[in-house]
Amino acid sequence: RRDFKTQDKKQINRIKMTQAASQREPTPEEISRNKEAYRESRLSFKNFAEHQMRRDFKEQAIEKCRHHVTAFGKCAQDNGLMVVFKCQQFNKDLGACMAEHNSHEAFEKYLKENKLELEKRTIKSS
Repeated sequence: RRDFKTQDKKQINRIKMTQAASQREPTPEEISRNKEAYRESRLSFKNFAEHQMRRDFKEQAIEKCRHHVTAFGKCAQDNGLMVVFKCQQFNKDLGACMAEHNSHEAFEKYLKENKLELEKRTIKSS
């Protein structure tokens, strides 16, 4: 019985030390490192404008593939859990359409075509 009490006390002490270490004040270097990481992770105005353009581009791609989306949705609704097996062709068609209209290359082309819009949004955001 004595061994259990000793082990319990050791475990309680370890937990207390761990809690104390996690509640300590961060060092100035840690604070600086966290600030730098935060600054780098924020979207710049250009990235924010490009993100909005990407969202618009994706919405346009979905509209171009609307008939595939609708067909797959109808198939999924009709087949329930069997959607994985019975709607494979609809899923493949939808994936092919989205790959064509929502690819990285298509987005780069979209950005070139809408360069003025990107610049306007960038200036407008800043």
